[in-house]
Amino acid sequence: MRLPKLLSAAILTAAAARLSAAPPAPKPPTNQDCQTCHGDAGAKRANGRPIFVSDKAFAGSVHGAAGVGCVDCHADLATTTDFPHKERLKPVACVSCHDAVGDAHPFHPGIGLAAAGKGTAETSCASCHGAHEIGPVKKASFRFVPPGDVAACGKCHDGVAAHYAASEHGRVPNSIERPTPTCLSCHRQGVTEGAMADAAALKKAQARLCLGCHVKNASVRRAETPTRSFIASYEESVHGKALARGDARAPNCVDCHGAHDERYGFDAASPVNKMRVQQVCARCHEKEERQFQGSVHGVALRRGNKDAPACTDCHGEHRILSPKDPLSPVAAANVSNRVCTPCHASLRVTEKWNLPTDRSQTFADSYHGLASKGGVVQVANCASCHGTHDILPSSNPASRIAAANLAQTCGAQGCHPGANARFASGKVHVAATIQGQPLLFWIGTIYIALIVVVIGGMLLHNLLDFARKSKRQMQIRRGEIPEPPAGTAVYVRMTLIERIQHWALMTSFILLVITGFMLRYPGSWWVVGIRKISIKTFELRSIIHRISAMVMVAASLYHVGYVAFTSRGRQFLRDMWWRFRDLRDPITAVRYNLGLSAERPRFDRFSYVEKAEYWALVWGTVVMAATGFGMWFDNTFIGLITKLGYDVSRAIHFYEAWLASLAILVWHIYFVIFNPEVYPMNMAWLKGTLSEREMEEEHPLELERLLHEKKPGGEAPETA
Repeated sequence: MRLPKLLSAAILTAAAARLSAAPPAPKPPTNQDCQTCHGDAGAKRANGRPIFVSDKAFAGSVHGAAGVGCVDCHADLATTTDFPHKERLKPVACVSCHDAVGDAHPFHPGIGLAAAGKGTAETSCASCHGAHEIGPVKKASFRFVPPGDVAACGKCHDGVAAHYAASEHGRVPNSIERPTPTCLSCHRQGVTEGAMADAAALKKAQARLCLGCHVKNASVRRAETPTRSFIASYEESVHGKALARGDARAPNCVDCHGAHDERYGFDAASPVNKMRVQQVCARCHEKEERQFQGSVHGVALRRGNKDAPACTDCHGEHRILSPKDPLSPVAAANVSNRVCTPCHASLRVTEKWNLPTDRSQTFADSYHGLASKGGVVQVANCASCHGTHDILPSSNPASRIAAANLAQTCGAQGCHPGANARFASGKVHVAATIQGQPLLFWIGTIYIALIVVVIGGMLLHNLLDFARKSKRQMQIRRGEIPEPPAGTAVYVRMTLIERIQHWALMTSFILLVITGFMLRYPGSWWVVGIRKISIKTFELRSIIHRISAMVMVAASLYHVGYVAFTSRGRQFLRDMWWRFRDLRDPITAVRYNLGLSAERPRFDRFSYVEKAEYWALVWGTVVMAATGFGMWFDNTFIGLITKLGYDVSRAIHFYEAWLASLAILVWHIYFVIFNPEVYPMNMAWLKGTLSEREMEEEHPLELERLLHEKKPGGEAPETA
């Protein structure tokens, strides 16, 4: 009985197992099953929307060709037994297969989020690729193949497409010679806002993208007007360097030119057009923009004056440098010459807008202008007085150069501390003309006439002297006339202390001439050569000039004491004083040199040549010292004698320097070096003595007196 019981238990267990087992999985519907409903062109949903899917179109798609079925994308259908299925299926998860898209879509972050199921209904993969008829993206028929991508993107981004169509990119026809950038040209490079978490990294990528075409693409470069170096100079600018350091606030190409509406600067609608560019700069430089809007330049621009400067006229466009950079056009050493002068020296601009025509020239001729041109940074330039962004006319009470504010402006920044009202009185921009400043005009006119007459007379005198003496020396060498006999004695011409005085005077004079004319002619070839030695040249120039002035004054004061308190000095002064014969001797010399007389002029210890030179030196030293010290201690003297007094001192100092320099070159150097009777040099200033032959040639009357006074021992007394 036990076996039947066991069999019955087994049968019952098997039956229970069959009853508890899960039903078999339903078979997924095939594409043909789906076409039962979706193949009907007239079938509609309850809301009236069509449900037709062309089997032919799907079969020709990339998915159909790859054997992808309906259930591979519509995952709900794989397990459903409800036919027809429910009205709304879960969204297709493209990222389940295209996992490389994810959140980091190459050019459209919104689609990337949609692919991951995080996007909005209006942004999905199907928005661009379609739903069931998806074609290969590399085929020309794909609607996003350039240039068709502009129209395709424009279906959603219609406002952006309109901007692009009006831009230079949109207006230029696409060609093989010059491929025109379209939407995907830029956006598939990952430069869309939101594609990168780091704002600085995004800006760098945008700048690289723009420069990649405009600098590195040869076909683009050939078709553009701006030079390659002009565009590439952005990377050298203060903006480009700041962005390279990772400063997300620094503007790149897009910030100034726009993202989709790039236009040439001469286009009135361009954001970088001269009449609009200040609005772009104001996004970062708000304070400067407010000042500029109230300035004389800002007001002129708002009135439509295109000759008035905008931001880019002064700072540049792509290669904008820091004002502290010595290469910047607005650097202290450059702003006057490179920024202000091109406009204010322009005849067209000054006449058109009734501006003073002499401002640039009078500044260039001033101490400030000359020193600035010579490379001195710590000197006033146009901006030091007029301001930078807040330039106002002098008639405006708020202007820095208004009469009530001028003393404060001059005393600002440590330029002229303690400047008073008298210091600031008078004209700042002074022209030495009858209309500008008659006193300076007549000083210059009189000095020029004096230089022409005096130096011209010296030159003519020396030419005649050179011709006559050269002829005589040649006759002596040829034996045509006998050489006058002469002894072997030497005569003291200059003692050691007198030679030291001469050396001090000579050295200081030469240094004064060099360093003085370095300031007056900073652009001359010889000054440029000296300036190349060191960037500190002009600072050293000023120091050397003042030290040399003190040496000359000290030597002059010592000489005054020497001629006043020593017997030899007093004798020197007596011998140097004018005599009646000093009026006859020049006439005798000229007659002899012209061949009108056979009588040679016979000079004593000092001829009219040396006396004229000595007393001219005395006069010149007094004048140069007085005017020079007035300019050296300008704060004190301008406060006493006004700016006009300073300008008079400066004019006299300049013209007197020319007169003295030319006199030394034409008069003194000739008689010491190029005089045929002493060539190659009169050595008295070095060794202090003259030979008897030299005495016979140059000072015969003195020689006769010395020989008459000769002491019994054969020694000649000292001569000065």
